Amino acid sequence: MFYYIEGLVSELNVQMAVIDCSGVGYMINTTANTVSRLKKGEKARLYIYSVIREDCFDLYGFFTLSEKRSFEMLIGVSGVGPKAAVSILSSSTPEALAMAIVSSDEKALTVAQGIGKKIAQRVILELKDKVSKETEGFMLSPGGTVSGGGAAGGSKSADAVAALAVLGYSNSEITTALKGLDIDSMTLEETIKQALKNMMMP
Repeated sequence: MFYYIEGLVSELNVQMAVIDCSGVGYMINTTANTVSRLKKGEKARLYIYSVIREDCFDLYGFFTLSEKRSFEMLIGVSGVGPKAAVSILSSSTPEALAMAIVSSDEKALTVAQGIGKKIAQRVILELKDKVSKETEGFMLSPGGTVSGGGAAGGSKSADAVAALAVLGYSNSEITTALKGLDIDSMTLEETIKQALKNMMMP
């Protein structure tokens, strides 16, 4: 299946882009955040998630892998379909979404169109539970190294690990991303942004 689609942006809408690849136009559903980073007539690459059923073949595309990972995490929540996930990611960046989940901020999710309190609570509950299981027994030692021993709940290190896990990163990826960061002197948002930059470095 498609990993990414790259070509010229021929059409743009609120949550849709058409990418022209050698004369074939792919209609791709996407977020407002991704649309804001595209320009008609310019080349772009979108990372693709395909939804294939008997009655549809829909493509969802994202400017960054972090946004795609967030989309995949969201549609894994019971009752949250692709359209709801796109709505949430249209009003929130992956970093802000991760912070909202680790801090149980329902209001940050309900600002998205069509997302009510019950859906917001379900997203937070299920993803926090998933993250806690995946990061159980891990903590950050000085210098940003993840190791065994159990993360201290509520600490900056634990929140940083949880936030990156919400974005779909494994413990080994989180270890590499946070290595060397002075987490105590940074805000959670600054830590997440820098960690994501580290992951993109060769």
